[in-house]
Formats: sequence, C-alpha cells, structure tokens
Amino acid sequence: MRPDTDILIIGAGPAGLTAGYLLSKAGRDVQVVERDPVYVGGISRTVNYKGYLFDIGGHRFFSKSKEVVDLWNEILPDDFVERPRLSRIFYRGKFYAYPLKAFEALRNLGLVTSTACVASYAWAKLRPVPAPATFHQWVRNNFGEKLFSIFFKTYTEKVWGMSCDAISADWAAQRIKGLSLSSALRDALTRSLGLGRRREGGDTIKTLIASFRYPRKGPGMMWEAAAAKIAARGGRVTMDRALDTMSWDAAAGLWTVTLVSGAGERSVVTARHVISSAAIHDLSHAIKPAPISTLHARALRYRDFLTVALIARTADDFPDNWVYIHDPAVSVGRVQNFRSWSPELIPDPDTTCLGLEYFCFEGDGLWTAPDEDLIALAKREIDHIGLIRSEDVVDACVVRQPKAYPVYDEDYAHNVRMVRLELESSFPTLHLVGRNGMHKYNNQDHAMMTAMLTVRNILAGERLYDVWQVNEDAEYGEAGESGVREALASERLVPRRAATRAVA
Repeated sequence: MRPDTDILIIGAGPAGLTAGYLLSKAGRDVQVVERDPVYVGGISRTVNYKGYLFDIGGHRFFSKSKEVVDLWNEILPDDFVERPRLSRIFYRGKFYAYPLKAFEALRNLGLVTSTACVASYAWAKLRPVPAPATFHQWVRNNFGEKLFSIFFKTYTEKVWGMSCDAISADWAAQRIKGLSLSSALRDALTRSLGLGRRREGGDTIKTLIASFRYPRKGPGMMWEAAAAKIAARGGRVTMDRALDTMSWDAAAGLWTVTLVSGAGERSVVTARHVISSAAIHDLSHAIKPAPISTLHARALRYRDFLTVALIARTADDFPDNWVYIHDPAVSVGRVQNFRSWSPELIPDPDTTCLGLEYFCFEGDGLWTAPDEDLIALAKREIDHIGLIRSEDVVDACVVRQPKAYPVYDEDYAHNVRMVRLELESSFPTLHLVGRNGMHKYNNQDHAMMTAMLTVRNILAGERLYDVWQVNEDAEYGEAGESGVREALASERLVPRRAATRAVA
C-alpha cells in the first residue's frame, strides 16, 4: 500500500519545521500539520496585532552548535540584526543588572542583607544537604538560603505555580548549570570593574551576553521562511489540523493518523514515519490501542502562560530586552520590551509595546479571566513597577500559550522514561522531538538539534543518534562566566551505535 506521505510531522514549531526542511531538502516526501490556523513557529512564532509584532517568550538566536547556526543562516540569510543585550531583575522596588554586578547588588541589598547572604552561603558550604533532590535544596547548597529566598524562590514559584520543594533538582542543575555564588561573585566583580575575560593569546573575549542575533521582524520570520521552502520543494504544511488518533500497522509498516480541524472536520493521512513534537501527554492519548505507558504520560504536567501586550504612547524608553519580576507584590513574572528586541517590531516610532507575562495553568483563574480584566491587572502592575505609566496605554491585547513549559516535578523523569521505553520498542518509525515532544525544557536550538538527529536517523535507516542525549543547558547568555565558557565549547552532533536499528 502506498502511503499518502512518506513522513508525517506533527507540529510546525522549530523542531517540526527543522525536520520538514531537512527532509524535503533530501528529497523525501513530507507533510507538516499544525493545529494553529494562522501561525507557524509554535512558541517561537511572531504574533501580529494591528502591525505590532511580538515574540511569545523572547527568543535570542544564539547556539554553540555550528550546525544550528549554519541552518539559521541558510533558511534566513539576509534578515538578522545584531541587538544589544540587557536584562535586569526587579525586586522590592529596585532594579538589579542580570547577571549581577557586585557593587550594584551590594548597594541595593544593603550591608546587613549582603553580609547575611555571605554568611548563609558559608553555612551552606559547611553543612550542605546531601544528594539534593529538590530545586530548593540544590540552590541552597550552591547559593545559600538567604540568596535563595531573594533571587530564586519568588520568581521560580511564579513560573511553576508550585513550591520549590516540589520541583526536581534536575531543573536547577539544567538551568543554572555550573554556577555558584563564588563563580557569580567573580564574574560580577569582573564586570563591575569593566574587565573582560582573556584568551590565552591576550585577546579580550567578546562576551556572549553583550549582544545577540535576532530576525528583524521576530522569530516567526525564520519559521515562515522554513515553511515556504518546504512547500517550494513539494512538501506540504497544513494549518488548522490537530492530532486526533493514530494507529500502527506493523505488518504494512504504516501509520494511520486522523486529524481534526478547529471546525471539527476530520481527515486521514497514512505515513511510514511520524515525527511528533506534540506533547507526550497528547500523543500517548491519541495512539490506539492505548499504550500501557499512557498512565505515565497522563501524569506529566505542563505550565501555561499568557502575555498581555500593552501599547503605550510615551517618550519614555528603557534598554532592557526583558525584566525579571522577582517582587512578590505583583503577579507578573517577566516584562518584555519589544522595541529592544528589534525596532521593526514597532510600527509607530512614537509608541512602545511591552509584553507582561503571567504564568498559569490552563483553566485556572488567570487563564480564564476576561481579556479586559487581564489588561486592567497589567496596567496596575506596570504602574507598580514603573517602566511606563498606565495612563499612556492606548491599546492592548492578550495572547494565551498552552503547554509552554514541561513541569519537572519529582516523578517526571520516571514517567518520561517509561513512555520512551514503550514507544521506542513498540513503534520503530515513531520519533519524538522538541520541547513538549520529549518533555524537556530545552532551548530553541536544542529542539532543532533533536530534529536534525532524527532526520539523520531516518535517512540512515537506523538509530545512529540518541536524540535524548542532546544537551539541555541553561540559556548561555544568561549564565555569566560559566555560561560563556559553555557557549565557547564546540558541541558536535556525534553518532553512536545504537542497539536498536529497526528504523527503516
């Protein structure tokens, strides 16, 4: 039986479109299906509201993988701009540079609090929690209890909606990898004194936190270009199609996948391979008959968020790309300044557009609140923070993003492992990629690398690469000295000989 397509790709985000682009370039027949009726790019899309363009979450284009950077340049060769990078923390009415500047932090915190932070750190080093299992324990061991309470607890609990004692230490080890108070202080002191890091030959390293590349009209440009190139090579990108059910015929080596539109219309596609960036929870639920591991998949949790975009007519401007809001007096978790990402996102030079990000669970009070209530909340909170005045706001809109972040609770690793073991052993031509497809809080470039490796596996006819080993470091530009060292390291996509070879 001839299938409708050789390879069906579920989800037109960075992972799905990377796979589609590379497979179509290799001459394979592909179809990409996306549940959004308008936008490709997933969480990396660019929303257009009356000509104002904004990013869902903020996506700097930096990678320590040469393969990823080369692919970005290939897909979007002429539309990157170099942008200055600045992020700050807002805590109890004061702003702190991020990464921290030692003298500024000492001045803002005051002598008593700063001394307490150092003493708390010393105590943590003397009496560490053995084998830390939670985010709280990991951060306490590396920074001390006092700094945990100031710079980690409030923001982290806003993001995840759960206690830091219920979040796995895996999250901290991944997102704050290699950083401790001692290394942070060394880096902060160096930058406070204006000293650059030096190579062996004496040249000053241009720190990766100083600037970043960004598509001039937002990250959606990249993924719209990728979708167009797939179509130009004969592939298909079908919008407004969500995964409904899928079944595997082992004798024929075919998948039968049912898709559903927003209006409820169903269509059926057969394929030899399925690449899925859909949430593991949704994918497992769609497979018929249901895998045994569906119970583990259903236990996986996700954190959602929404952006309230405030458009203001004001001469006031500030240079930050975004500001982390650690202040417990407000609910907002982060504020994006879209003009600082790229001036071309703002059509009227006499206005500015800020995106206030609220982390929530789909169906809770924030998620279901009417847009006008959310806009009123955002205006009150921007007044408290003081970045702009609410009376200068002339327009606003709300964008909701489900399943933005896979939750790293204490059971997530076991649940993912059980799902992976069953799906890989039962379905040799089912490939999981991307953030939600693998339940990994990875960056855009890491999601792309999982797709790049999957494509190599499909073209080779065997699982040469273990996509689950793709690095999932913190955002390198946010990690200070240790992050720069990581970013300068060469990360190559090296094959390994797998025991499983039934991929063809």
